Amino acid sequence: MADMKIALIHDWLIHMRGGERVLESLAELYPDAVIYTLFSDRKRLSPGLQRMKIKNSFLHYLPGIRRYYRWLLPVLPLAIRTLTIDGADIVISSSHCVAKGVRIPKGALHLCYCFTPIRYLWGFENEYFSSYPGLVRKLIRFALEGLRAWDLKSNKTVDAFVAISETVRGRIKKFYGRDSAVIYPPVGLEQFYPEGALSDYYLIVSAFVPYKRVDLVIEAFNALDRKLLVVGKGPLEKKYQNLRKSEKISFLGAVDDPDLQRLYSGARAVLFPTLEDFGIVPVEAQACGTPVIAFGEGGALEGVKTGLFFKEQSAAALTAAILEFESKTWDRAAIPPKIQGFGRQRFKDEMQACVTQLVQSGSEKRKE
Repeated sequence: MADMKIALIHDWLIHMRGGERVLESLAELYPDAVIYTLFSDRKRLSPGLQRMKIKNSFLHYLPGIRRYYRWLLPVLPLAIRTLTIDGADIVISSSHCVAKGVRIPKGALHLCYCFTPIRYLWGFENEYFSSYPGLVRKLIRFALEGLRAWDLKSNKTVDAFVAISETVRGRIKKFYGRDSAVIYPPVGLEQFYPEGALSDYYLIVSAFVPYKRVDLVIEAFNALDRKLLVVGKGPLEKKYQNLRKSEKISFLGAVDDPDLQRLYSGARAVLFPTLEDFGIVPVEAQACGTPVIAFGEGGALEGVKTGLFFKEQSAAALTAAILEFESKTWDRAAIPPKIQGFGRQRFKDEMQACVTQLVQSGSEKRKE
């Protein structure tokens, strides 16, 4: 495999979140690879990704693309097909949208690390589009039918799927009819560890988009006499700030990893109200010795080893869970050892083994 050329494909690169941390680990594993993406903002990437060669689609050159790309969803399949991969032997796509639909060079093998089948196509349409006017929703439904057909067709280029969690493995089987391995995403356990004294606040760390359900946390803490710190940014930021009624709720914006590590360490608990594909935030919090209060479905069931689950996505259910949490005693020193299996080296070893297996199976097929 040493002489094989590898290409990495990612949907877009305009921030450093969980998906970009996956790509960062893949770049460490394959430092000579070229990264292909729809559009990027190199200044917002980690040093590890900044040093990589990045090739963008034509969308990258549209002024202000980061502000309105969500309105271009119907054209993203076309855009990803305009990328030309130069002579790769192995293509690894890390995909939650259209990355896996890139044109694969003849004879190349394609491994897709799938964060999820596209959420707004497969099962989560209402969460994304229910607030749109009726006529717009009808147009969106029409567009989604074509996108679903394209998404299924693009699976034919994928030689092997790897799912981010058992939850996503189930979705891949349900919607795509394909089997997949499960490799949990990398968590920087060397960056997140207990530090400092326990404080009196609860913490939520999230992108401000509808399915993350930051709104129900704000609603709960408007009524609770508790301190809440909110870390994150996104298109719903103004809406969430307007929902705030309690002076004990503070918005901190985006923070860097050292500050986040200290915030995790000092929190009474980290709140995770979303139905998530996996959920890196709960693992980072537990690495810092902090328990998690999470919605009890989806990927949280796999990543939360210490904490409480609530069964309904509502402010009332979250409030009840917080009160139950406060009635218990938590051994914070015992929390970090439970999540050591989510580290970056483990991810790289498992991905390398998966790529090696794919190459071996590809070689056997060619002999047949």
